Amino acid sequence: MRDTKESRLLLVLLIAIAFALITVDIRGGEDSPVDGARHAAATVFGPIENGVSAAVDPVGNAVAAIRDSGDRHDRLAELEKENAALKAKLGSDDRSRSRLKQLDTMLKIAGKGQYGIKGAQVIAIGAAQGFSWTITIDVGAHDGIKRDMTVLNGDGLVGRVTTVGPDTATVLLASDPDFTVGTRLEGSDELGFASGQGDRPLRVELLNGKAEVKKGDRLVTFGSQADKPFVPGVPVGVVSRVDPSGGDLTRTLYVTPYVGFTKLDVVGVVVQAPKKDPRDTVLPDKPEPAPRPTVTVTVTPSAQAPADGQFPPEQ
Repeated sequence: MRDTKESRLLLVLLIAIAFALITVDIRGGEDSPVDGARHAAATVFGPIENGVSAAVDPVGNAVAAIRDSGDRHDRLAELEKENAALKAKLGSDDRSRSRLKQLDTMLKIAGKGQYGIKGAQVIAIGAAQGFSWTITIDVGAHDGIKRDMTVLNGDGLVGRVTTVGPDTATVLLASDPDFTVGTRLEGSDELGFASGQGDRPLRVELLNGKAEVKKGDRLVTFGSQADKPFVPGVPVGVVSRVDPSGGDLTRTLYVTPYVGFTKLDVVGVVVQAPKKDPRDTVLPDKPEPAPRPTVTVTVTPSAQAPADGQFPPEQ
């Protein structure tokens, strides 16, 4: 259509009619005179709109999915972060439970032996120089710790305090080659001296070369004068080997210590000795021997062999 006065007049007229129909439709509400036309148009163009919507919706859904995937990625990262935090907390809780268990066992030993102890945690292992078997604990002079105090844990003898700082102390472990402690054999009360051998069993020299001792016997600390550096009755270990007695003045034993010196965590420093020697009361209960299985032998009688030259008659 060419741009003429007639065409422009027609366009203005159509626009005026459209505005008039819109005004009539709005004012008429549900009773609008053009409502029927609207329904007719919906009937004609509805399927076309649905088809276009069906064609466009996957694209829209894909865009929404991409947008939501970003949200899900952020949420997943947040959940993974929360999960890592929960795992760390769980690990921390497990660690706390382990320490509480160690502390509880140590307090039971202290109760049996009537030891006054100061709890501590191992914060370092090894000396600054040399190859000594030592640990550093997080208590010191400010906590009442002094040199030559006995150190134990829930299993038994750990060592003795050698150096004390304001807030820390160094403990020489019973496994150190320079470590020596007086021992007493359970039951027989035979006395001896145990020395450390690093990662090998303790070496014990019994004063009585003819002492009756066997594998599985147990030893505790004998105690020192004025209870320093050792208080009596602390479990030391179990005899794992006995050297043959060769008529010497002493007898050599090898003792597996109760304490695992490579996995120390919670320990206690004995700051108050017992008023009375606990002797063997601090030792753990002996394990009950495994019952021997009862073997029942059933004998099945066999047929008696016939005498020489005698056979049963033929049927």
